[in-house]
Amino acid sequence: MTQAHSNIQYLAPAEMMAEAEKFAISKAKKSTSMTLSLAIMAGVFIGLAFIFYITVTTGSGQSNWGLSRLAGGLAFSMGLILIVICGGELFTSSVLSSISWANKQITLGKMLSTWGKVYLGNFLGAMLLLVIVSSAGLYQLDHGQWGLNALNIAQHKLHHTTLQAFSLGLLCNLLVCLAIWLTFSSSNALTKAVMTIMPVAMFVSSGFEHCVANMFMVPLGIVIQNFAPDIFWAQVGVSQAQYADLNIVNFITSNLIPVTFGNIVGGAVLVGLANWSIYRKPQLTETPISSITTTTNIASVKETTMSTTILVKDIMNTNPITVTADMLTPVAIDSLLDHQVISAPVVDSEKRLVGFFSAHDVMVDLWCQDYIPSKGQKVVDLMSRDVVAVDSVDKLVDIAEFLCINKEQLYPTTSMGIATRLNTLSLEERAKSMRVSKPHVLPVLENGKFVGVVTRTNVLNALRNVYGERSQKVEEQRLLETA
Repeated sequence: MTQAHSNIQYLAPAEMMAEAEKFAISKAKKSTSMTLSLAIMAGVFIGLAFIFYITVTTGSGQSNWGLSRLAGGLAFSMGLILIVICGGELFTSSVLSSISWANKQITLGKMLSTWGKVYLGNFLGAMLLLVIVSSAGLYQLDHGQWGLNALNIAQHKLHHTTLQAFSLGLLCNLLVCLAIWLTFSSSNALTKAVMTIMPVAMFVSSGFEHCVANMFMVPLGIVIQNFAPDIFWAQVGVSQAQYADLNIVNFITSNLIPVTFGNIVGGAVLVGLANWSIYRKPQLTETPISSITTTTNIASVKETTMSTTILVKDIMNTNPITVTADMLTPVAIDSLLDHQVISAPVVDSEKRLVGFFSAHDVMVDLWCQDYIPSKGQKVVDLMSRDVVAVDSVDKLVDIAEFLCINKEQLYPTTSMGIATRLNTLSLEERAKSMRVSKPHVLPVLENGKFVGVVTRTNVLNALRNVYGERSQKVEEQRLLETA
């Protein structure tokens, strides 16, 4: 595959789940120093994005409130773009490591430890940027309106009830993790960047709460409230006392704690575990059985005048009844009886062939158990793994010969071609007198994948044409019998 082609390739949702699993386990595999360093980087990136948001929304009138917040949201998306492209560790996306915990790849302790390291690193990154921004006096931009905007945003975040803060945090990280999830559909950097924009713009413009963003935003308001000079308050026309509620205790209890828990539920549960339960859990709960991907080598030993252009794929049943390995035996038997068949391929959740289940298997087991079946017995307990499968491009004449001729009986020779048994019968007489035991239903594979079955009825129906058209007499007799 060329680079140009790979850059425009998009993965299906199930394939995105596989990418999400790689993303999740990568969080736990990093060393502590790397995790902290990347988390500090992410804390700085989110802080920079909030600076961009404050700058864009400063000075906007109430009349264009929605458009102003949309512009701010689009600006804030820069933070997640930097993290996705540069590889920072953000707490709100690291909670997707719940997927690795669900897969039992990491312990609960390891998952929580990883979250803790990233959370601490994000906080340190936010504090580092806060020191730089405060030293630069950015709050005095636009005659102090920049700082006033920051104060109002920070104060507003402390006035939610606990339930509101938790719910806003949940909604926020639902969107953040969905933005991250979208990036799993492509390996192209530009595509990844674009896909993060709208979910982030929505959560920011709608006022949802992000714990890492708040680690920078609210402390910025606290710093301005406590350390801004008198000239600042004179410029903006408000008193310092109006923002007295901006303090560390209120920040932690009224905002950071409930928002953090909301972010965890929104990302780890509603995105991570929800997708895991849809795409991965069914595969993990089914009996682990390797798929059958090889076919039986079928080749005719006799030249024929019949057309050899008819292939298995031309006559096979592409939508046969199938059962699964985890299906209870009585349920599988009912399925066979409902469809009036005596056997069926056994497939896994991805429709790969893993075995074959037949009435013969059931009857033998019942005889062995004195006709008292085992409780909770499943198809996997009875099915045969010794499956004769054919290829979709095998020829009809080869299949017909395989079903009725035993080559070892017809040509009793050693590997060196020396006859092991003398027989005075002709070839045709030997063929008609032999007893051959071959399956009545053959699973069909195409490039190793299960695509259908071919039965003796399918073969007979395809061979019927060698006898010519259906005679009028036979047709009339059939009509009389059905009348």
